[in-house]
This record gives sequence, C-alpha cells and structure tokens, in this order.
Amino acid sequence: MRAAVVVFPGSNCDRDMAVALRAAGADVTMVWHKDASLPDAVDLVAIPGGFSFGDYLRCGAIAAQSPICRAVVAHAGRGGYVLGVCNGFQVLTETGLLPGALMRNSGLKFICKTVDLVVETANTAFTSGYQAGQGIRLPVAHHDGNYTVDPATLARLQDEDRIVFRYAQPLNGSVADIAGLVSDNRRVLGMMPHPERAVDAGHGGTDGQALFRELVGQVVAA
Repeated sequence: MRAAVVVFPGSNCDRDMAVALRAAGADVTMVWHKDASLPDAVDLVAIPGGFSFGDYLRCGAIAAQSPICRAVVAHAGRGGYVLGVCNGFQVLTETGLLPGALMRNSGLKFICKTVDLVVETANTAFTSGYQAGQGIRLPVAHHDGNYTVDPATLARLQDEDRIVFRYAQPLNGSVADIAGLVSDNRRVLGMMPHPERAVDAGHGGTDGQALFRELVGQVVAA
C-alpha cells in the first residue's frame, strides 16, 4: 500500500503518522502542502494533527486552501482513501470532504489526555479490526474538537452507519459525543483522537494498531 502524509507549516504529528503507517507495512511519502499533485498510484492520503498555519484564521481553514488539498479532494473523488486526524479532521470538514464543523471545546480549554472511546461500527476499512461496541483508549490533544452538525445531517449520519467512534463520556461538547465519522462512500475518515500515538507499547497503549494494520491489509488485498 502506498501512502502519502501531507505536511503543513505547523503540523506536529506528521512523523508519528508516517511511523505508524510504515509499522503496518505501508510505503510512505511525505508531501509538502505547496505540492500540486500526489505521488503516482497512491492509495491513502493521511492528513496529520497539529496546528496548520497556527490556526490563525480557523482551524484547518487555511490548510484547506493549499494546493495539495485540491489533489486530496480529487483523490477522494476517485474513491481513494483519506485519513484525517485532529487538525486533519478539521481540514476535511473545511474542504467539504466531511460534513459539519469542529468548534471550540465546550469547556474552552485545551484537552490533552487518553480517553475512552466506543467503536460504533466495524463496517469500514479503518475499523474492520475492531468489533462494534468495543471500547478502546486513544489520546486526544485539541482545543477545537467540538463536532457540530445540524439535526438533519446527524440523522443521516446515524441512519447510514457513518459514525465510527464516540466518546464513552462527554468530553468536549460534540454532538452525540461523536469522535470520528466517515464519508458516504466510507473511504474518508475524520477523527479527533490520535491512533498514531497508540501503536507502540512505549506509548502506554496499542489500541491504534488495528486501524493501521487492517487498513493497510485491506488495501493490499483489494
């Protein structure tokens, strides 16, 4: 599986993402935000966490206008896989690849800790290594993780089984405690928790391993 990790000014989880993907068997290329195209025959584009462009306008808003994001949108339009984590999730909503918006945490404070999540569906390439209803623990580190969406869109996400992760306990004000969701074709995943920070026992937990392992395995087997 060939993966590209996009790097913006202010990205701080790009190397962590590359390490996690390589450990799962992916061939990874780092791609600068000013590049206008992705590597040939890339299967997955990963947009990592951090503070792209310092979040000076709105989280992910400036990054979404970078040349590489036009290529990412085109990649998704062709049915390619996209994974956006934390700031990457914010970028995906700003590009329109996922619905809704990430607003400031309801408590108005930065949250940085490991939290309990519930896997809502195993029916995606990203979550096939888990079971629906399974509890896992992943780190979060965000100030603007409050997922907000209108009631009609929330109903559609629920009806289409597109909510992938929920916080086991209310955390940041997110509607329905949503921590991650997929696109209508189930190939674009945005999530606030950091699976790439939970792939080695030295991290204090390995619950993120299954996401990368199964995604790489499914793409290779396809």
